[in-house]
Amino acid sequence: MEFLYEYGLFIAKAVTIVVAILLVVGGVVGLISKQKHPKGNLEIDSISDRLDDIKASVNHLICTKEELKKKNKEQKKADKAAKKDAKNKPDGDDKGNLYVIDFDGSMDAHEVENLREEVTAIICIAGPKDEVLVRLESGGGVVHGYGLGASQLQRLKDKKIPLTVSVDKVAASGGYMMACVADKVLAAKFAIIGSIGVIAQIPNFNKLLKKNDIEFEQHTAGQFKRTLTMFGENNDEGRQKFKSELEDVHQMFKGFVQEHRPLLSIDTVATGEYWYGTKALEMGLVDHIQTSDDFLLATNSDKKIYSVKYAVKKNLAERFGISVSTGVTNTLMRLWSKTQIIAK
Repeated sequence: MEFLYEYGLFIAKAVTIVVAILLVVGGVVGLISKQKHPKGNLEIDSISDRLDDIKASVNHLICTKEELKKKNKEQKKADKAAKKDAKNKPDGDDKGNLYVIDFDGSMDAHEVENLREEVTAIICIAGPKDEVLVRLESGGGVVHGYGLGASQLQRLKDKKIPLTVSVDKVAASGGYMMACVADKVLAAKFAIIGSIGVIAQIPNFNKLLKKNDIEFEQHTAGQFKRTLTMFGENNDEGRQKFKSELEDVHQMFKGFVQEHRPLLSIDTVATGEYWYGTKALEMGLVDHIQTSDDFLLATNSDKKIYSVKYAVKKNLAERFGISVSTGVTNTLMRLWSKTQIIAK
């Protein structure tokens, strides 16, 4: 009996502790779930300072004390001369700044939301000698998303701000749709460029439903409100209309690229194929073979370089992984987007 009594007391304590923990967790969840999603912040950092720090660190590691002392003396002399020249120069001699944006695009192109904020910020502060470099990486995605991305870059062009796009790894399909807007397109030797085409794919479960005696109803108003469906029975008329819509999008894509790169043989490059950097240069898809790193190093001697990034910080709920419904919703939306027309 004494054993049962002690065992029962242990169970009671354990249950009490578990309930207390659940109450605390529930209170925390309730508190942080009420937090509003914070607005993003614009972050501007000096790339020039970082490059100068790298140079100084390397010199410190490889130079002798005498060599380092000599270099420091020369650098101080050069800095003093530069400050004197800057003070005596008229405002028109200012060489300006280079603003750097990083765009790493996904299938649904949700990164464009940050891009639009970054472009707006640069337009607000850019001077007459300033330029923009976009380090772009994307294999493409939904047409409307990358179309908006290209429009954001066009805003810089409309304000007469020189725009360079650098592709170190890939700018295909929608990625190239954005890249071709630039005044100058750089690419690494093995960067993937092109894929000027359109693809759309959608699964159909109609036979599976019929096999299991499951009926599916879909009602529309308008002959082509829905051309292809995932659960209904598709027909040749719908397929033909869907293919016609794809062709229309492809023609728009071709026309857009031709507008921004008029010297291209558009029918040659708009086959949906992609090419590596050196071949893309031969075909006129890019202007120079150069990595973004080399471009920055070369520019650092003339301009101050700044990175511009719009970042949205996660709230507590997102940090603790509690906003499950939002995550599920986003996942479903991305899956849905994959059934849409994709620049590919």
